[in-house]
Amino acid sequence: MKFGKIIGRVVSTQKVESFEGLKLVLVQPLNEKLEVAGDALVAVDTLQSDIGQIVYYETSKEASRIIEKEMNPCDAAVMGIVDDIHLTTRA
Repeated sequence: MKFGKIIGRVVSTQKVESFEGLKLVLVQPLNEKLEVAGDALVAVDTLQSDIGQIVYYETSKEASRIIEKEMNPCDAAVMGIVDDIHLTTRA
């Protein structure tokens, strides 16, 4: 899983059938220090996250499993909302 920040919503008037009723969001990938780590991507969000929230998401085949329909074109999906992060450093 990867960290990301919700930076926007994606509005689509036409979607494939398996995406009907699902919210699409724009996710900015982040590293473990919450620094920008790549280009933003569109993800399916079944958790009703808000703009500005830190989330963890998955890509590829794992992302498509969040949608119940067996065959769907989902490439990225929000899997959870991050409440807090605790980092420890190793000497």
